[in-house]
Amino acid sequence: MASELYTRTNQKIFYAGLALESWRKAEQGQSINALALIQAEREAGLFHLYGALLGLCHEIAGYYRLPDSSAPRAESFLNQAILDAAPSQELGELIELAHSAESWLTQLLTSYAELFQPPQAPRKAKVDPTTPLITAISLDEEIEPLSHQELESWRQQLKSLAQRFRETLSEW
Repeated sequence: MASELYTRTNQKIFYAGLALESWRKAEQGQSINALALIQAEREAGLFHLYGALLGLCHEIAGYYRLPDSSAPRAESFLNQAILDAAPSQELGELIELAHSAESWLTQLLTSYAELFQPPQAPRKAKVDPTTPLITAISLDEEIEPLSHQELESWRQQLKSLAQRFRETLSEW
């Protein structure tokens, strides 16, 4: 395998595509564990998309020779202090996307962070003191957090962003 920084980004974008394809097949399947397969592929796709974002951050950091260019979290690169220390158009655009509440990148980062949170039952106010303190919940009623189309859209946007950034990062 080549040792250029872009290879990891490309791999992760490709792996996310494989996970999304497996997710699509699981949705079409009639197997008993289809719901589990769908959830597994959703999480795998999200994991690889985050990895692709981190790879893109490593590409930019490597090109501009930023200190700590091998940080293990994308959020390490997506703050104003890094941009102030080493201004770059690409990093500035990523930071702007990451701090915009409605952007696909903010949604990706939020969804990835939610992977590490335990499931939580919806909170409701206690009205009647005779209501039992412990109630049974079903994980089958969980609302699907992300759609296949949404993750595919994020993958395409990340892919086009990487291609556009590479054009400006190339030395002629």
